[in-house]
Amino acid sequence: MASSKEYLEFILEQLSEPGGVSARAMMGEYILYYNGKIVGGIYDDRLLVKPVKTAISYMPTATYELPYEGAKEMLLVDEVESREFLTGLFNAMYEELPTPKPKKKK
Repeated sequence: MASSKEYLEFILEQLSEPGGVSARAMMGEYILYYNGKIVGGIYDDRLLVKPVKTAISYMPTATYELPYEGAKEMLLVDEVESREFLTGLFNAMYEELPTPKPKKKK
């Protein structure tokens, strides 16, 4: 099942506080970027984030779920109604997220 554009818009609105949050459509789902770094995505209308140490400690009771078959497990974010929680989570994760590799020139 693909994620709805309405759910994406809801999540982006919830994350409008930290700024720098964007999404890119990918096979019916959405990859989420925070200031240029991939933080997670929206899969089947669920917000999933990378299971970095800071995210695990920020959400100690979060469950691990597969975004799609064959993928690595990610953390399910249940508290999508709280802007403060989401802002704090993304800010806490940012330093630990890998920096994107520069694109090679053709």
